[in-house]
Amino acid sequence: MEMIKVKNYEQLSERATNIILETVNNNEEPVLGLATGATPEKLYENLIEKNKNGEVTFKNVTTFNLDEYVGLSGEDENSYRYFMNKNLFDHIDIQKDKTFIPNGLAENLELECEAYEKLIKSHGKINVQILGLGLNGHIGFNEPGTPFDKRTHIVELDDVTRSANARFFERLEDVPTQALTMGIGTIMEAEKIILLVQGEKKSAILHEVVHGPVTENVPASILQNHPNVTIITDIDIK
Repeated sequence: MEMIKVKNYEQLSERATNIILETVNNNEEPVLGLATGATPEKLYENLIEKNKNGEVTFKNVTTFNLDEYVGLSGEDENSYRYFMNKNLFDHIDIQKDKTFIPNGLAENLELECEAYEKLIKSHGKINVQILGLGLNGHIGFNEPGTPFDKRTHIVELDDVTRSANARFFERLEDVPTQALTMGIGTIMEAEKIILLVQGEKKSAILHEVVHGPVTENVPASILQNHPNVTIITDIDIK
């Protein structure tokens, strides 16, 4: 694991931006794994600006998002498809039909998971995967106890996760109880992984991820076994 310590959120986002730019500019058909949530928002703002300035083009880029809520359409403001369109895809020169997110409205969710796996495999490896870190150590929506070899699957969302995401909804009761997520086994096949961690509230869990045992009780701890992980954080971790 490479640890990059930054002073603030702006620096965190800038370092992540530079890695994405290098990946896109050095690959003919780059494949990016993307995440939602508050942490990557500034990263996406930076990518929009770089695209408008002509420093990067996304015309040949394919993207795969980590996850999506079950039961929300892409037009729902709380869906991750809506988030990605609003915060990135609508503002860059990417081909929308090359931006993939699990379908939370699929009639057969199991088949949707299998299809998503096949789609990822058909594009080869994800060149760089962006991850955030949940307060309970989850990556994607892989909650504590998820087997490390799990592929894209349906997940029952942990109460900690639903409470953390409730700020985006009117009420906690409105937060979906299920999601579709890339599995840990899928995530670990990315060539490079960038873990973005911001704020002292995540200090304890980040310490477990970096220095604790590799255990399914802390899903992100498996990143210790990946050959190319960069953690960008404003937290002091020795």
